[in-house]
Amino acid sequence: MWRGRGGLRPGNASSRWPAPAWFGFVVMDENTGYNKVEDVVGCHVEDAVTFWAQNMSRNNDILKLSHALAEVCPQANSVFGNPDFTKIYGGCFSEDKCWYRCKVQQVISDEKCQVLYIDYGNSEMLNRSEIVEIPENLQFPSIAKKYRLWGLQIPPDQDLNQFDQGRKFLYSLIFEKEIKMRHKATYQDGTIVAQAEYGKVDIGEEVSKKGFAEKCKSPINANNCDEKKIDVAQYQPWNAKVSAPAWENRPNPSVSNRLKGHFGDQIGTNMRNENHTGNHMPFVKEKLMACDFNIGSNISLAKIKQDQKLIEENEKLRNEKEILQKENQILLQNYKELESTIAQLNHQVQEEKETSKETLKHLGKTLHTYVGTKMRSLAAQIEVLKDVRCSDMNVHFGDDLFRAVKEVTERCLIAPSSLEKLEKIWAEYNLAQEMIQLCKNVNESDILILKRNEVRQNLYSAVEEFILEVDELPLSERSTILQELSGSLEAIYGQVSEADDSEETFQQFFEWKQTKLEEFSRVRSGTDASLQILATWFSGMIKFFDLTSEVSLKSEEVVGNVDEVLEKAESNICKELEISLVEQDEADKEIILNAYNKVIQKIHQEQHLITVVQSKYLASVEFKKQIVEWLNKSPNIDTLLSIKKTLKNVKARLRWKLVEKSNLEESDDYSEYEITKVKEEITGLRNNLIQEIYNEQEEYGTLTYLVQKWFPELPLLHPEAGILKYMNSGGLLAVSLERDLLDAEPLKELSTKHPLVCSEVQEQKVLLKGYAVDVSTEAKVIERTARYHRAWSEFKEKSGLLQLMFLFLCKSDPLVYLMVPYYPGASLGALQAGTPLTSEEILKVMEGVARGLHTLHKANIVHGSLHTNNVFAVNRKQGIVGDFDFTKSDDQRASANSMVVGNLNLISPELRMGHLASPSSDMYAYGCLLFWDDKVKSLLLNLICSNRMTAEQVLNDDCFLLPDVIPAPPQNEPGEELECEKAEEKGEVIISSDNKTDEEEEMDPSQ
Repeated sequence: MWRGRGGLRPGNASSRWPAPAWFGFVVMDENTGYNKVEDVVGCHVEDAVTFWAQNMSRNNDILKLSHALAEVCPQANSVFGNPDFTKIYGGCFSEDKCWYRCKVQQVISDEKCQVLYIDYGNSEMLNRSEIVEIPENLQFPSIAKKYRLWGLQIPPDQDLNQFDQGRKFLYSLIFEKEIKMRHKATYQDGTIVAQAEYGKVDIGEEVSKKGFAEKCKSPINANNCDEKKIDVAQYQPWNAKVSAPAWENRPNPSVSNRLKGHFGDQIGTNMRNENHTGNHMPFVKEKLMACDFNIGSNISLAKIKQDQKLIEENEKLRNEKEILQKENQILLQNYKELESTIAQLNHQVQEEKETSKETLKHLGKTLHTYVGTKMRSLAAQIEVLKDVRCSDMNVHFGDDLFRAVKEVTERCLIAPSSLEKLEKIWAEYNLAQEMIQLCKNVNESDILILKRNEVRQNLYSAVEEFILEVDELPLSERSTILQELSGSLEAIYGQVSEADDSEETFQQFFEWKQTKLEEFSRVRSGTDASLQILATWFSGMIKFFDLTSEVSLKSEEVVGNVDEVLEKAESNICKELEISLVEQDEADKEIILNAYNKVIQKIHQEQHLITVVQSKYLASVEFKKQIVEWLNKSPNIDTLLSIKKTLKNVKARLRWKLVEKSNLEESDDYSEYEITKVKEEITGLRNNLIQEIYNEQEEYGTLTYLVQKWFPELPLLHPEAGILKYMNSGGLLAVSLERDLLDAEPLKELSTKHPLVCSEVQEQKVLLKGYAVDVSTEAKVIERTARYHRAWSEFKEKSGLLQLMFLFLCKSDPLVYLMVPYYPGASLGALQAGTPLTSEEILKVMEGVARGLHTLHKANIVHGSLHTNNVFAVNRKQGIVGDFDFTKSDDQRASANSMVVGNLNLISPELRMGHLASPSSDMYAYGCLLFWDDKVKSLLLNLICSNRMTAEQVLNDDCFLLPDVIPAPPQNEPGEELECEKAEEKGEVIISSDNKTDEEEEMDPSQ
């Protein structure tokens, strides 16, 4: 080290001072790096003159090291046993959970060690599991170096606050800043003494000017600078945690910034000085001990002990004084509290005196009017008692509940004796039917059918017996009585809670009622007796005060114990009024409510029994009615085969006429009359064909009903009839319909994706949609169309869905044809482009569309293909949702379709984020349809925002409940419009340059 401007220079170190090793550092000459200049970045501060920094040229090394540690350390072995203090390990930093190189400074316990992050300068305490072995190729020297400002030391009289401010000031000058360091010397522990400059600012001079450090005055004191630093730093807490610094070129700045250290920590300082490579700190400690010994040789040991004893006694007296002062304060506080309590008690005594005086005055006045007051009070009570007895209030003690208990216990309906037998045989019958349904072998089915027929005969007998028994039961009358009883009790006692299963509930209620009646009778008898005594006393008083009376009575006989008579009468009257008017206590209420809940439970049980009996009765009546025809015979498919034979004949004649028509048209000398006649015959044959197909469908429906209800063996016995195919299609499959038998006109301009042809069936225009299928997709198409058709069949024309008329397979090509009604020019897109709908018409149409979506969603079907070309306004007032591509799944349809309004391609946010299609995405598309009308803005806002309405909620909206009234745009609720604006800002409405999807390129078949 050097002191001031006349400090140590490389050439005269040995002539001016003893050997360099004596002072803890090595002086450099020009050949070993004296005045060497390097650019560094500050990363950690220990005190006002000591800090850590990284060379700017090592940036790439830090990057490579971070990546290497991230790959190696998670799989490396943890450190066990005694760690090597000279070895480099990998440590997981607690703040960012990243791996950095470190050295173990001290073993704190079996589980924890103190480590130093050698590439940054900070330290912390880690669990052993967070310290791992690293390979030899990562065991190179630290990237960060420790620097000390040349010629400066910490003042010996500096306090902790100044020490901390000095660290902060040096931190503000060097942290993450490019500093130019001029090397002056190096300690044996590797600490570099250097002159630091940031631009034109000398950092050492700035620290010295602020008074946080002073220039060294002698070589020995220069060495002892470290000792002062260590003493002050001991004020820091042992567990102080600091972060390792990192500059902006580290691999992950956002993570490494969490590793930045602000100030040095005592653990790092002490442990680095004790355990770091070299012996700088041990030397300083030895030097300090030598200095202290030389100074102490001139001081008397006895004097030191005496002074120490005086200091201890002084400290003891000061502690005793503080204890006495605290006790004195406590006594003073207690004294003040006692004074306050005494004052409050005196005030209370004074108030009680005043109250006593007022009470005495009131008693004096009351004595003059006691008799009148007493009689008026008694008379008022008598008036109330008369009213109570006249109205008979609250003296029944649950009579209505008592009657209900009698009703559900003594008059309850019991299950018919034949019910159990019927249920048992019915279960056997259902099992037999299920076995037949699962059977795949015709020979085995014969045995199962015989067994089923036997069980069916037994069931028929049990059904007859059950019907006769139930006909004798007053089920309807009993159900009405129970309904009325339940309603009347609920009106009196309120909501029902779960009843106790105990059978003693009713008995407890009967005992309580009996006890209350006896008590009431006793109290009423006492009231009557006391009033009779009072009346007799009044009669004697009348006679006594009648001067004309000849009866001789003495005053003692007349007056008697009148106070006791009055008190007894008043007491009995109060008891009766209390029983009659005051509500029951909690125990009484609990007994009543338990009985009430038990009665309601019994009512519900009996109602359930009636429901079961009625259900079994209806099923038995239907069984008897339907099965009586088939007791001795089985159904056949003769009618179906006859229809098929007729169809075959009609189709042959139709094909012959079509050939004849073709020949006539190709001949040179054909007659218009003949062609017209042939065309009329062809039309008649096509109508006959369609009618026979309807007959065939009807017969299939009859057979399907028989299969589902009574004869599951029909598909197995008659596989040629194709009953299962018809059933799987939901009654939609027309096995006898063929494409070439229809007068179909191809719609080439609309058939870009699927073959589309237009035809006419029984004076109704229809559209044939062709779908290319294979073996696997054919079953899926039939399944999807069947689900759609079942949803439509539940409500038919009121379903809001486009009807599927027929589904049939092409015999020559792998195509499935779907027949639907044809509405030319009725799509919403075509109408809005030509003659737009009015506001009233839009509301009517969109109500139908909402109903169609509700029908689909109720059947767990997602449309996924809702757009302006697939919504029809029939006659400009009936809204219908069109069908969709049945060869695609919900998600495939949703990904291929979106709503287009002008140049906007509107896609629901969840579909854009890759979520599956859902009823909510259908409602988003429905909301986009409402862009046509500005007068349903509030409804639109609830459809395009995140928490969307369902189709059922839309149908209940005010604008559809009153379709003749056109609602004005409502004033938005605060924040409602802002929510949708935010949704648009987030990209929930996107603009697409490609305005056509796969389905829309197929164009609208209605146009």
